[in-house]
Amino acid sequence: MIDNAELDMARNYALYTHRNIFLTGKAGTGKTTFLKRLQAESRRRMIVVAPTGVAAINAGGVTIHSFFQLAPGLFLPGKMVAGRDPKSRFSFSRHKQNILRSLSLLVIDEISMVRADLLDAIDDVLRRYQDRSKPFGGVQLLLIGDLQQLAPVATESEWSLLREFYTTPYFFSSLALQQTDFVYIELQHIYRQQDTTFVNLLNNVRDGHVSAATLQALNARYLPAFNPPDGEEWITLTTHNQQAARINAARMSQLPTREFTFEAHIKGDFPESSYPTDPSLKLKVGAQVMFCKNDPSSAKAFYNGRIGRIADIHDGTVTVVCRRTSSAGESGQEQKDYDRIDVKALEWTNTRYTTDAATGTISEEQIGSFTQIPLRTAWAITIHKSQGLTFDHAIINAGQAFSHGQVYVALSRCRTLDGLVLATPITQGIITTDPDVVHFNAVANEHTPTAETFIKDRRSFIEDILCDIFDFRNISMRLRYFERLATEHLSAYFPSFVRMTAATATQTDSSLLAVGVKFQQQIHQLMPLADTFGSNELLRERVRKGMNYYATTTANILGEFFNVDLPEIDNARTREMIASEYQILKASYDEKMEIFVNSLNDFSLEAYWNAKAKTAMTDEQKPQRKARASRKAESKERQPKKTNVRKATIDYETIHNPTLYKALLTWRQQTARERKLPVSYIMPINTVIGITNLMPRTTDELLSVPGIGKKTLQDYGADLLELVASNAFR
Repeated sequence: MIDNAELDMARNYALYTHRNIFLTGKAGTGKTTFLKRLQAESRRRMIVVAPTGVAAINAGGVTIHSFFQLAPGLFLPGKMVAGRDPKSRFSFSRHKQNILRSLSLLVIDEISMVRADLLDAIDDVLRRYQDRSKPFGGVQLLLIGDLQQLAPVATESEWSLLREFYTTPYFFSSLALQQTDFVYIELQHIYRQQDTTFVNLLNNVRDGHVSAATLQALNARYLPAFNPPDGEEWITLTTHNQQAARINAARMSQLPTREFTFEAHIKGDFPESSYPTDPSLKLKVGAQVMFCKNDPSSAKAFYNGRIGRIADIHDGTVTVVCRRTSSAGESGQEQKDYDRIDVKALEWTNTRYTTDAATGTISEEQIGSFTQIPLRTAWAITIHKSQGLTFDHAIINAGQAFSHGQVYVALSRCRTLDGLVLATPITQGIITTDPDVVHFNAVANEHTPTAETFIKDRRSFIEDILCDIFDFRNISMRLRYFERLATEHLSAYFPSFVRMTAATATQTDSSLLAVGVKFQQQIHQLMPLADTFGSNELLRERVRKGMNYYATTTANILGEFFNVDLPEIDNARTREMIASEYQILKASYDEKMEIFVNSLNDFSLEAYWNAKAKTAMTDEQKPQRKARASRKAESKERQPKKTNVRKATIDYETIHNPTLYKALLTWRQQTARERKLPVSYIMPINTVIGITNLMPRTTDELLSVPGIGKKTLQDYGADLLELVASNAFR
């Protein structure tokens, strides 16, 4: 149950508007809990991403780079996307493309760590698969994070290039985001820390208002000779990697148990700077460790950032015991248990993308791998790696803090002041605030929504959805493009299919697109008559009539088109191009029909989201076409054999014997499988049509079919004549 006004407003804006949202708040104000509730409640097509593996796991999502397939690097607007030419194709699977095309709400957690250019790279990808004219393709953003925590990383060399396009490295300097009007919601109530004294100390550090009293209270926890008690898991948070490494090495040397060394197996091109853990990993029973990879198995027993202690090492397997903490019950007491996890070596790969010149397709090429036990010692980690984590006991070594937010992040990882120990004292000089952040928060605070603005935004949201339902511009555009493809590639052998496509496009424009434009005008006129759609009886009645008209008309026009099978196409690149556009069109048609049919009695947001989810899921469950074993062989059209037999003239206008045509296609596929050859190498499609329409009964008649030579006659003549005889005008 959402129990405060800010969380309630955030929920309403995420569920019932299309405004972009920046949800912020101090550490422990329930941002992650809110997100998990939203994931369970929302019926919208939603994806959750985060800048780091730990943050992604905590948010129940994936990393930004993984989901959007962005290689590490800079995004310089108009020049390259994370090292890629922006005009190049992405090798997204059909499943991923479906997600991108149907995505409605994109959640980015820990947004403070996301650089402006990375947000613009996301914009670039989303525009490719949704509305190119709108920022982020028209997808709504829910940005969650605290700008007073860790800032995005930009080296001097990177910033020297980025400053040409951005005023700051922060996400709010994104060129695409600046084109949107987002709302600002700040959560106030703190749940993580219940001690009001500790909460006030954290607030003072966060805001940079550090008095002598604040420093005195914090430094009361400065215990330089502190030695963690046995049985308690204490972790040290440091500002630099070298500090963490020294602490880990010292603690490891103190363990009396036998040391085991695990050597990484490195193949091909895998740069040392990308090693996920030590190539020569030294571990002992009793060592405190952190996982550095997500569990690839269905068990999902561990994730990048999970901490535990080694209980056993045997035969290349490391057994790690991790504390499992469930959420607090009504008593407020957390129930703790332990997981015992057996860990073996796992593989990381270094991949590059290559383009097949013959087919134009992009494929992944693995150029290197790194195989190692997915652990690193973790008595100490950097503050940067700790963002998003919560600890019962932590030793803070922030004396060399070098960026704003580091001290606040380190301190706020702890649940209680008693669970916090300072290894170095906190001084005024290491607690800093960024003036760019202070200025942005001041300006953004003016965009805090009210109950009145929510009513307006909700009404606009419903209006946009209704107009989108009756908008056939995308289908019309796609259908006209499909018509051009068909005209260019299929006119020679399938002219009737090309004419049918053109007729369908014309009918779509006149009976769906043009009528839809007028209907949208009526929606705009009727929408302001009431605050909610449910109370607007006149609009509800018009929408019901519109749903009935479009359910019938769309099925009559486009349903007939999709009832006709695609022609058999031999050329791999042409086949892939035609089939891809056809699937996009079919998915758009299926979604429209599902919405119309489910809204015949009355429109509701729940029915709308259910329809969109159902059609997306149905399309994702379809089996994908597997790549051919020999693309080069398939890309070559088989040339007709030289022969003295005069070739007959073929009527490609119509398939005269559909039964024989299907039988020949089946035979061609079976023969190709048996001989492990592409189907076009067995027999080109124009030859299949020639046999179908000429119906040769003798070897001489068979030789008169274009594409049939002596070698084909020798290999397949008897089979072909038998097929003709057994399927003659059935």
